[in-house]
Amino acid sequence: MGVSPAADDTALPIRMLNDRLLVAIDGEAGERRSSAGIVIPATAAVGKRLAWAQVKAVGQHVRQVEVGDRVLFDPDERAEVELEGRTYLLLREKDVHAVATPGVAGEGTGLYL
Repeated sequence: MGVSPAADDTALPIRMLNDRLLVAIDGEAGERRSSAGIVIPATAAVGKRLAWAQVKAVGQHVRQVEVGDRVLFDPDERAEVELEGRTYLLLREKDVHAVATPGVAGEGTGLYL
């Protein structure tokens, strides 16, 4: 799997090693809207909230995740890196809780975990 292109078909100036993933987080951690249209402010008290991100690159030992997949992870267990003016997150494959099923989960999964 080695070097993986970004979603816009330009190669990133980085090669991921071992079981590492480079992901771009979906949206912002600001206010969000429920499926019923209720606005939930960013300051609302929520339990441990997981986040969705899109995989941009994978290391050679990653087995269950591919470039382009949407993954669910704990945002408290992350490291940030800036590449070409964009902020990405570095994760280990073992830190990914789930992979969204293609065709079922679009931009929003409708899940509040």
